[in-house]
Amino acid sequence: MAAKWIETLTGSLEQKKQYKQYKARVQALPEPYRGAAKAFERYFMYNGGITDGDTLVTMLTDFADLVERAAVDGTPVSDIVGADPVEFAETFTESYGGTKWIDKERARLNKAVQEAEKEQER
Repeated sequence: MAAKWIETLTGSLEQKKQYKQYKARVQALPEPYRGAAKAFERYFMYNGGITDGDTLVTMLTDFADLVERAAVDGTPVSDIVGADPVEFAETFTESYGGTKWIDKERARLNKAVQEAEKEQER
């Protein structure tokens, strides 16, 4: 019962556990994969802005799988992400969908414009 109450305040404990596992996996990567993975994670968080915890954890776990496989195979980071790392990161996050912070702001902007239009009609 206490776990449900805590999760109501803090979010899913399972997601937090999965996120910590992801962080440990990235930390265990050899360089330069670790540095690249951390840079991509930072970009995913800023650009992706995914608010759904399940989607975020799935995306990060899949990314860790990709980078770990590349490290094992000795695949250069540039072979994974191509010539444009930004395009790779944006395409990667877009493929996971989910609710994003910007969706909330878009809805807020649309509502404000609709209310302004109603006010002008009066």
